[in-house]
Amino acid sequence: MANLLTRDGIEELEGADRDKANQLAGEMTESVAESDDVLLEKYLEEGELSADDLKKAFRDGVVSGKIIPVIPVSVEKGIGVDEIMTVIRDFMPSPEDRPAVEVQGSSEDEETIKIEANADKPFTAQVFKTISDPYAGQISIFRILSGEAKANQLFKNTTTDNSEKFGQLFFLEGKEQVQTESAVAGDIAAVAKLKDTHTGNSLSADKNPVKFHNINFPEPAISFSIKPKSRSDEDKISGVLGKLVEEDPTFQMTLDAETHELVVSGMGELHLKTMLNRMKDRYGVEVEVGTPKVAYKETITTNGESKYRHKKQSGGAGQFAEVWMRIEPMERGEGFEFVDEVVGGAIPKQLVGSCEKGVLGALKNGTVAGYPVTDVKVIVYDGKTHPVDSKDIAFQIAAAHAFRESCGNAKPSLLEPIMNVELTVPEENMGDITGSLSSRRGRVQGIDSESGMQVVKAQIPLEEMYKYANELKSLTAGRATYTMSFSHYDIVPGNISQKVIAASGKAKKEE
Repeated sequence: MANLLTRDGIEELEGADRDKANQLAGEMTESVAESDDVLLEKYLEEGELSADDLKKAFRDGVVSGKIIPVIPVSVEKGIGVDEIMTVIRDFMPSPEDRPAVEVQGSSEDEETIKIEANADKPFTAQVFKTISDPYAGQISIFRILSGEAKANQLFKNTTTDNSEKFGQLFFLEGKEQVQTESAVAGDIAAVAKLKDTHTGNSLSADKNPVKFHNINFPEPAISFSIKPKSRSDEDKISGVLGKLVEEDPTFQMTLDAETHELVVSGMGELHLKTMLNRMKDRYGVEVEVGTPKVAYKETITTNGESKYRHKKQSGGAGQFAEVWMRIEPMERGEGFEFVDEVVGGAIPKQLVGSCEKGVLGALKNGTVAGYPVTDVKVIVYDGKTHPVDSKDIAFQIAAAHAFRESCGNAKPSLLEPIMNVELTVPEENMGDITGSLSSRRGRVQGIDSESGMQVVKAQIPLEEMYKYANELKSLTAGRATYTMSFSHYDIVPGNISQKVIAASGKAKKEE
C-alpha cells in the first residue's frame, strides 16, 4: 500500500502499479498546491514540494473546506481502517480550528453572540443524537461548543425553556460507557434520563442562555405502510415507534387520517428495513410491510341537482323531510362551502343546519369509489316540512341522499395528490431520468445546474412515487437523490381512474 500524499511506499511497488502511483501522486501534489497561492508559486518554481509542505497545505485545505478528502475503506476486509484513522488524527480540523458560531441571545432584541471553543467561557452545547437504551433509558449525546459540563450540574434547555440537571456524564467508546466528572469545549459527551431534552435542543448555562440554529435533517424519500402481526404487538407499536423516531429524526411515523394506515418514512428501503429490524430485535415487535394507500379524493366537474323526499312511518313517531339541492364545482383546493338559499321559511333555520350536518356526513364517502368529496359548493334552496314528523335526523338523511344524487348528476371524478419532486442527478443520467419521469406521468418544471450535478424540478402523482427510490438508485448507480413535498390535487386520468375504482370495489367486498 502506498501513500500518494507523502509518496511513502511507492518505491516498493513494481511495474505498472508504480507508474500509476507516481502519476496519481503528481496529480495530488498539483491539487494540493492549487489550494494555496504561495505554495503554488513555490511548486511552479521548484517543480516539487516537500512532504512537510504537502502535509501542512493539505491540512490547511481541509480545515478551510477547499480540500475534501475521500478515503476508500473496506471494514469487511480490514483495508484502509488504520489509514482513515490516521487522516482524522493528522488532517481533520480540531475544535480549536472551528470558526466562532454565531447564535441569537436569549431575546430577539439581543445582538448576535459568537460562541468560541473555549473552556473558560460559559457552558453551551447542542444535542445531536438520542439513543433509546433498553436498560439506561434515553441517552442524549451532545457536543460542547464552549465552557465545561459537570456531573450533577444544573443547566437551561433553551429550546424547550426548561431547567434540567445532568446526572452522571460519560463518553461513548463503541459499546463502552466511560464515566467522567466533566467534559470541556470540543468534547462529545453523553448523559442519560434527561426529562425533556431531545435531538437538536440547545443547552446552556442558566445565566447565559443561547439558542443554536436547528439541525436540518433531510426529508424522507420512501414510505411503507405497516401493521402489527399480533394483538400484543399492536399494544406496543406506538411507544416503540416513538422511541425510534426520537433516535433518528430522518425516520418518521404518521397515522394517515384518511386511509387510517400507519405509515413509516425514511431515506431509503435499506434504512426502513434496518429500523424495522431494530424494532423486532430490540423490542420484540413484528410488523407486516406494504405499500401505503394513496389518499384519493372525489370532486365534481359540472353542476348537478336533486330533490329528495325522506318519509318513514312505523307506527310511532314518523320522519318526513324534503330537500331541494343544487351543487357546483369550486376551484381546486377550496374545499367545501354550504349555502342557505331557502326563502319563505320552507325549511326552518334549525333544520337547514340539519341539512348541513347531513351533507358533511355524506362528504366522507363519495359516489365514485368511496373517497372523501372536496371542492364542492352545496346550495339548499327549497324543501318541505311536516308539522309533526319533520325533525333533525329526517333532514340529515334527506340532505345526504340529495347530495349523493346531485353528485351522480354532476360528472364526478377522482382526484389524486400531486407531489413537487426535486431530483439531484449526474448530468450523464439526465436522459434516463427524464424518460423515467415521463413514464410515471411526471411533468418537468425546470432544470438547474448545481455543483456539477443537474437539479430537476418536476411534479408527479404520489401513486407513481412509491418505491421510486429503488428505480432512481438503479438508473444512477446510487448517485442521485430526491426530495418530495405535497403540491396539489388533480384529476386522475380515465384509464387509471377505472383501476382505482375497481380496486376500491374489491376492497369493500373483502371487508
